[in-house]
Amino acid sequence: QESPAAAPVKKRKPRLPAIEYIRGIAMMGVIAIHVGSQYLMNQTANVHLIALLEVASRFSVPIFFFISAFGLFYNLDIHEPLDYRAFMKKRFRTVLIPYLVWSAFYLLHDGLFYGVGFPDPLHLLSILFFGTAKYQLYFLVILIWFYLLMPLWIAIVRRAGKVSLILLFVAQLGFDYWSSFSVAFNTFVYALPDHSLLKPFLMYRLNYWVVHYVFIFVLGGYLAVHIQEFQRFMKENRRAITVFFWASLVWLLAYYYQLIFETGYTPLEAINTAHQLSPAGLFYTLASSVFFFTIFTYQKYPGWLNPILHQLGRHSYFAYLVHPFFITYAATLLQKSGHLMTAPVTIAFYFVILGLSMIAAALCRKLGERLSILNEWTIGVYPRKK
Repeated sequence: QESPAAAPVKKRKPRLPAIEYIRGIAMMGVIAIHVGSQYLMNQTANVHLIALLEVASRFSVPIFFFISAFGLFYNLDIHEPLDYRAFMKKRFRTVLIPYLVWSAFYLLHDGLFYGVGFPDPLHLLSILFFGTAKYQLYFLVILIWFYLLMPLWIAIVRRAGKVSLILLFVAQLGFDYWSSFSVAFNTFVYALPDHSLLKPFLMYRLNYWVVHYVFIFVLGGYLAVHIQEFQRFMKENRRAITVFFWASLVWLLAYYYQLIFETGYTPLEAINTAHQLSPAGLFYTLASSVFFFTIFTYQKYPGWLNPILHQLGRHSYFAYLVHPFFITYAATLLQKSGHLMTAPVTIAFYFVILGLSMIAAALCRKLGERLSILNEWTIGVYPRKK
């Protein structure tokens, strides 16, 4: 008697190195932003180095959402029903567990390091909801909200077209401008009494309102679903994509320099205005997403960069999570030794933090392969070998 035919195995799509490489570049950009925050404490900081660390790197967080959506939709059949329970179970293991573990780590560490202790239960819930245990963790909060709303994004991507994407981009421009620059709205928020329950939900809106990044997430999903068309577009328009990227960067930098030299802003005020949610920043995010995908897919660059880009991408998640720990101790050591954060020191500081974060990630990966409990805590960063 013949055995029943085996169920057809779904063919896995080819691996796209560009996704991994962009993760690594984005992680480097996030570290640059946080090192730049240390450099800003220097009252005579070089405005051009600040522009490199704090403005040119502003694509970093939005492009993480772009890549996250691209990876999700690339391996998803949007025309099949979504097993929401299985989807969320997997995503919670890759994001929620690391988020809770790293939040606890930073709360315990900072409580001891700064002598502030551990927060009370009510304050703890607020910290976890808004992602304020450490300044980089809000990204995971927004990502969790994106996952929770996955059926909505599937419905939008399934019906999306070029015209609707343009309209969504225009709507994103309008909403982000209102959220960041509306005098009436921000005056209302800051005028709320400190005991108001509404105030923290509005003050920390950038930490959990996914609507700030809906366009770039949907774009990532749409391009993943239409990957062949996207690849053809990149191949045929490499020069135009490159020009668009550099033009958008020049626009964002020009806005930053205008704020400093014409408007009279301080560097801190300037970077808090010329950010990724400003109109120039949104165009820069869009251009960066397509540009980096293009150069890592079709453009020629030295082959020796591939192993470096691979390692940066491979360890990007852990390095993203751990780098504030090293910044804390490196900055304290500098302060105690009497060294100022001059431009050369800041550049060296950046590469030290990047190097330490990568080393820690590599060591933790090796430990994670041997210790099952550590592997559980960092699941998704270091998945089990099959």
